[in-house]
Amino acid sequence: MTAPLLDVQHLTVVFDAGSPPRTPARWGAGGARSTVTAVDDVSFQLAAGETLGLVGESGSGKSVTAFSILRLVPRPGRIAGGRVIFDGRDLLALPEREMRQVRGARISLIFQEPMTALNPVMRVGDQIAEALTVHGLASPEQARARAVELLDAVHIPDARRRVRDYPHQLSGGMRQRVMIAIALACQPALVIADEPTTALDVTIQAQVLDLLRELRTRYNLALLLITHDFGVIAEMADRVAVMYRGAIVEEGPVRQILRSPAHEYTRTLLAAVPGIGPR
Repeated sequence: MTAPLLDVQHLTVVFDAGSPPRTPARWGAGGARSTVTAVDDVSFQLAAGETLGLVGESGSGKSVTAFSILRLVPRPGRIAGGRVIFDGRDLLALPEREMRQVRGARISLIFQEPMTALNPVMRVGDQIAEALTVHGLASPEQARARAVELLDAVHIPDARRRVRDYPHQLSGGMRQRVMIAIALACQPALVIADEPTTALDVTIQAQVLDLLRELRTRYNLALLLITHDFGVIAEMADRVAVMYRGAIVEEGPVRQILRSPAHEYTRTLLAAVPGIGPR
């Protein structure tokens, strides 16, 4: 049996609560700082070319799980346990220098809000090119030419002109396509998409999802799709893992989960999906 590309094993992430005490007496009887568990013993696998949907309400731990894979959990959060095996290596055990070579080059992240993720004072072409030059994959001239190709690949019209635009000159849908172009620049094996369509209107959402599906097939990407929307999961994912209060409560093929959800929380999420009834 082929080993999975990504194997998350018993991942636990906690956030330290409160400010550090001034004296040991303020730590309480056990002398330990109180913590809040954001991700609780989470395990899942993802194969090359597969799409896994991670679904749950806001605050369920989806994004923290994604940031943990890349070791980007913001303080006061910290990874308290588990392993993240990617392409045969435990990312949680890598030196930071080696981890920087993984981020962006082997695993890319598409953020939820491109206007805050993109640099507002850099041309979009330069931001795409930077992803290549930082990892030493192209000369500045080659990177600029590749930026035009990537904008064309994500269906931005007149890419040769648009490569000189700043983020504020683009629509929300185009900015999200630029984020996708940056994520694909180094031809990663895994792309993590964190709520990639939340900030877009319905028509643009459909276009972005079609684009992700097309690029996944073209580049044989593994895609970890994080969303609260079961409609997106039904359209995009091969398998789905349902998160509730930091834990995965149900996992399986999408059709199986949609037709016969086993957990009460999954049934509640599905019941919240708008539908067209006789009224």
